Amino acid sequence: MVTYISVGLLGLLALSIPVGIVLFLLGFGVDQFFSNFPLSRALGNMVWTSSNSATLIAIPFFVLLGEILVRSGVATRTYAALDRWVSWLPGGLVHANIATATMFSATSGSSVATAATVATVAMPQAEKLGYDPKLFSGAIAAGGTLGIMIPPSINLIVYGFLTQSSIPQLFLAGLVPGITLAIAFMVVTMIICLIWPHLGGTRRTFPFPKMLRALVDLVPIIILFALIVGSIYRGWATPTEAAAVGVAGAFVIALAFGGVSFAMMREALLGTIKITAMIMLIVIGASFLNFTLASAGLGRELTAFMEGLGLSPFGFIMVVVALYIVLGFFIETLSLMVVTIPIIVPMV
Repeated sequence: MVTYISVGLLGLLALSIPVGIVLFLLGFGVDQFFSNFPLSRALGNMVWTSSNSATLIAIPFFVLLGEILVRSGVATRTYAALDRWVSWLPGGLVHANIATATMFSATSGSSVATAATVATVAMPQAEKLGYDPKLFSGAIAAGGTLGIMIPPSINLIVYGFLTQSSIPQLFLAGLVPGITLAIAFMVVTMIICLIWPHLGGTRRTFPFPKMLRALVDLVPIIILFALIVGSIYRGWATPTEAAAVGVAGAFVIALAFGGVSFAMMREALLGTIKITAMIMLIVIGASFLNFTLASAGLGRELTAFMEGLGLSPFGFIMVVVALYIVLGFFIETLSLMVVTIPIIVPMV
């Protein structure tokens, strides 16, 4: 059964079928060929059960928060401000990319959208200053992955929903590794640019008064991060409530910077609808697939197989890491997580 499901998953993804649809199709396939009960009749109830969660309401709020900050131009202003503070380092603009993605991961979990926005602004400037395109593009792509760990992470919210874990504890667990990874990206960039200076473009310095004035664009984002994450850690608000407060704070920041307009809000809302619909389709499809897999006994088979290998806890972790590295070549992070977590977590 594992072989058939793996081949089916990769084959359907190779046809460029949306991931959420692929998960539904696999669920129907498992129902037809491996299940003893007509589980597809429970699809309607499964859709309602998997989406009727107060925890998941935080997702559209955090997405909207990020959309407002990006589409109002706040992300661009933040990037320019960070550039003034880190441009003297070896790699200059590359560090600004990573720092911007880190800051927006820490407010909205939307570092990918931020990285895409920053790339459109930064690439022309990077070419003019002589940065290596591969190094610069790699830093943008790496920065886009930070939102997975740095709170408030949408992926951690979905993980908490699937495993019934504490969202604040997950946020706390992801904060230090996320910031450590961002620092590691910057350290590696500096080492590369020190060894091969021609890759790092032209280093610039700004007068200290200009650096101080740049704080006007940075302080509101820092306050927003403290408001969102601090209220969750202190127990003053749930993740959903903190997300709603964050949306209000993002709107105020955008309004103060003169970036609010009817067209901007329309685009932000449309972007939120599209992203949320994509995420929820994946979550619901994965819930249906996991329901059929559990009913077909796949979890029991895999658990018995892993126990038969006689692996130590460290050996089991290495197997799981290797599995995620291989699957990560083919499947997007959120999709991979919602499909595998209900199977991996019980074995752990």
